[in-house]
Amino acid sequence: MKAVFLKLALIASLALGTMAQAEEIRVMTSGGFTAAYKLLGPKFAADTGNTLDTILGPSMGKAPEAIPNRLARGEKADVLIMVGYALDDLIKQGKVLPGSRVELADSRIGLVVREGSAKPAIATEQELKDTLLKAKSVAYSDSASGVYIQEQLFKRLGIEAQLKPKASMVPKIPVASVVATGDYQLGFQQVSELLPVLGVTYVGKIPESLQSVTRFAAGIPVGAQHPEQAKALLDYLAAPAAQATVKATGLDSISH
Repeated sequence: MKAVFLKLALIASLALGTMAQAEEIRVMTSGGFTAAYKLLGPKFAADTGNTLDTILGPSMGKAPEAIPNRLARGEKADVLIMVGYALDDLIKQGKVLPGSRVELADSRIGLVVREGSAKPAIATEQELKDTLLKAKSVAYSDSASGVYIQEQLFKRLGIEAQLKPKASMVPKIPVASVVATGDYQLGFQQVSELLPVLGVTYVGKIPESLQSVTRFAAGIPVGAQHPEQAKALLDYLAAPAAQATVKATGLDSISH
């Protein structure tokens, strides 16, 4: 009887220990990986008993919601999921633990039109150029893909002057949402950010010769309250078992 009691006491002690280890992990994530995170996060929580407090914000830019601006205001986080080079900037600034970085996925730029509209041709450089010249209005994001489109893509196609009056950077909200309302005819953003939005038709990725591939990575900020649980989440998101979900959201697995 005593042995049974001791065994039950041990089980109870282990259970309490597990409960004590379960924490609320504060996660700041930017748009490109968000669709994958929303699918994988609940699975991680169910498997570990941890809970996730998630804050959304772009990886860069002037918006107060941008992750670097949140950190600059003193907001706390355990995990940052964002564009890789923006994360590198935070590492250089001493705001993220250098050894904590994990690679998550690559993201390519795609195009949407309003639902019911004909799909324009964009399979080749010339087709994309013709489509942009014919378009009445063009929208792109204020994050990595939009910066590339505004500063490089139009120049590479030789149509910067023609696009300047009718192309706009859309801050804070998904580009596809302003295409769905009819405010813009064409919308460019990372594919994983286009696919979840209703009211648009996904046309496809821009030609690979013109692509800007954005690496998404994650890290643990200096001063994170729950670094062990944060590392467990990062390992979970980067694991081979997560790749099918990652690819289903429009991202590309990283080639090792």
